[in-house]
Amino acid sequence: MITIDAEGLHYRELNQRIREGIGNGESAWTLQGIRGQRYIGTALQAPARIAIHGTAGEDTAAFMNGAEITVYGNAQTGVANTMNSGRVAVHGCTGDILGYAMRGGCVLVRDGAGYRAGIHMKSYKDRKPAIVIGGTAGDYLGEYMAGGVLVVLGLDCGSRSPAGNYVGTGMHGGAIYVRGGLENHQLGAEVGRREITEDDWEELLRLCRLYGAEFDVDVSHFKKEEFIKLSPVTSRPYGRLYAY
Repeated sequence: MITIDAEGLHYRELNQRIREGIGNGESAWTLQGIRGQRYIGTALQAPARIAIHGTAGEDTAAFMNGAEITVYGNAQTGVANTMNSGRVAVHGCTGDILGYAMRGGCVLVRDGAGYRAGIHMKSYKDRKPAIVIGGTAGDYLGEYMAGGVLVVLGLDCGSRSPAGNYVGTGMHGGAIYVRGGLENHQLGAEVGRREITEDDWEELLRLCRLYGAEFDVDVSHFKKEEFIKLSPVTSRPYGRLYAY
């Protein structure tokens, strides 16, 4: 394992060191003193593993293909942007557009996420991306979502709603699960409440257990009745806007 002290290191030099390490056959890094350096793990291939200590910058794990990144701190916007496969765990909170256009893999966020988490997520064949947010999510959760699974656990949100407004706006595929109450006015016009089937519950529990194992959180008390499921009412929400 290679340890890099990134205090004061420009993000380009940091990422160049990682790429050079891959070329030399290295597969594991510990990055200390991270202060918002961008693009860490961009397009990284399996079996590479990175442990980030500090605040990860924009587009961490963008376009990643099977590698693993663990952030011991917070992460800025665009985590897992267009990620194809792999695993990201953030021991803190994330900024906006978490999982933008994510196409596979799994992202676990211990605390909350900003606006537009899961925007444009999609699935293809055996690739089914998943995001689990332990705290709350901002407005436009799952906007234009086309596939995959979004889970918001709402832990320690108190009297606040676990999600903001416009949940599922433009959604035309996939599923959103929110633990706790959502008012109808919070939902986008393109989604509806659905019954959670046994198959749904099995998948949901699996994701909750991944979250619990990563962050040492007891999820054994979760009940199906605590969650609501949202899915699109149509696969072409804006079909009337087109001439074909």
